[in-house]
Amino acid sequence: MPLKIDVKDLNLFYGDKQALFNVSLGFPEFQTTALMGPSGCGKSSLLRCLNRLNDIIPNVHIQGKVLLDKEDIYAPSLDVVELRTHVGMVFQKPNPFPHSIYENVAYGPRIHTLFKDKTELDEIVEKNLARAGLWDEVKDRLHQPATRLSGGQQQRLCIARAIAVNPEVILMDEPCSALDPIATARVEELIDELRERFTIVIVTHNLQQAARVSQQTAFFHSGHLVEAGETGALFTMPQDERTQGYITGRYG
Repeated sequence: MPLKIDVKDLNLFYGDKQALFNVSLGFPEFQTTALMGPSGCGKSSLLRCLNRLNDIIPNVHIQGKVLLDKEDIYAPSLDVVELRTHVGMVFQKPNPFPHSIYENVAYGPRIHTLFKDKTELDEIVEKNLARAGLWDEVKDRLHQPATRLSGGQQQRLCIARAIAVNPEVILMDEPCSALDPIATARVEELIDELRERFTIVIVTHNLQQAARVSQQTAFFHSGHLVEAGETGALFTMPQDERTQGYITGRYG
């Protein structure tokens, strides 16, 4: 399986505090990789390295490489705005813009001029709301405020917004932690459908969710990558006692 993203010997520092230690991890194309581990283990820090979201934090320093299609995303010549069209992000809490449902999805295509006319923009909005499993629920109220949607619908809208610029990778940081079980199930189904077109990386503290949605899982502890591998094997035959302890609930 070819790697979409390849992280090599990555160290991350917030000022004097080191958050990641010598992490090397490959992310296969068209698969979902789950990053799991106890709070503060470095999984969200790694996720934010994959689209340089850590750049906005003062005194951040990175050593090592993050390759997207074999190109170093930390190369001085790289356009970070362009990078983020290729690597989309869905956050923990739904964060729709305070505009209409339509304008939330149209935002990215407008910014990057990905359409020729209003008809084509309408098609982009419909296609991505449909991809996010939301079109049938909102097609009669596209110009109503997005904030009127339920939490689960708002999160699917944020996914539609992320994929409307045709990224290659979608990063998801605990995307279901603010949702009820029914909305969580809808988002998990959506993740499974989307990986036919996108490479997905999801941070989750929910072991059952990692087992349900991912093909590969990586376990982190205190900033170190403890082990990574095929999800079923990692859950049933972990190689490290720290992984075993986390999976069996002895700590976390």
